[in-house]
Amino acid sequence: MKRKLFCEISPLTYAISEKKCVAMRAVKNIFDAHSFAKTRSEEKLEYVIYKHNSLIRRRLGNVNMLLQENKAVNLSLSAPKVNKVLIRPGETFSFWYLVGSLSEKDGYREGLTIFSDHPSSGIGGGMCQMTNLIHWMILHSELTITEHHHHDQIDLFPDFNRTIPFGTGTSIMFNYLDYRFRNDTDITYQLIIYTTDEYLCGELRADKRQRYKYHIEAENVFFSREDGVVYRNGDVYRIKVDRVTGDHTSKELIRHNHARVCYDTDGLEIRESAAV
Repeated sequence: MKRKLFCEISPLTYAISEKKCVAMRAVKNIFDAHSFAKTRSEEKLEYVIYKHNSLIRRRLGNVNMLLQENKAVNLSLSAPKVNKVLIRPGETFSFWYLVGSLSEKDGYREGLTIFSDHPSSGIGGGMCQMTNLIHWMILHSELTITEHHHHDQIDLFPDFNRTIPFGTGTSIMFNYLDYRFRNDTDITYQLIIYTTDEYLCGELRADKRQRYKYHIEAENVFFSREDGVVYRNGDVYRIKVDRVTGDHTSKELIRHNHARVCYDTDGLEIRESAAV
């Protein structure tokens, strides 16, 4: 029998381990803070590199819709902390550095979270929708992603008006699972993030045009059944296109999905055997 990790022994040991991770990351951030993006500009930069809107209240299986309503509140509180921030050459964007801890006294509510391989809830839940949005925009830029965590090869919810490929999401946890990217270019970028009644809205802007544009495409997408377990499969590619010539200069595999499906699979077209 595999020996349990300290954090797996009980809820108490998990809480102790989590506090240790938070403290260690906080100390490291003290030394890294000089390079973090923190300057804001009320004036929007001239060029829109990419923009995307994400529906806030989505039907996610049997998840209580109250958690979605609370998520809307949480996103409205955190969006201004990221909105209009500049990411200048040499700087690193850190989501948690800008947003900080999420507490009930600051107005955050109990929203949807993911714990291990199942839906859960917690104060401030729903923040991954914001990092999902930011990540999707950054994939269309020349910025360098330096920290990105995934929900580990699980497909928790059936698709609901999906507009972006499965597997391009993020997993975050204050403050030790962060979402970060670095500006290694000579361009200054800016994030515009805000909420409406229905949507979380984002724009990635810049003070210059990029030489290249990027397309994200999914290929070889299918469901398979292996030893009685259903998986969602597919590959996600990032295609680099020269804006002047229109030539495709590179095609990079950024995600291979082989994710265990955790919801009712009735109605899905499933291959009974597949090479993945």
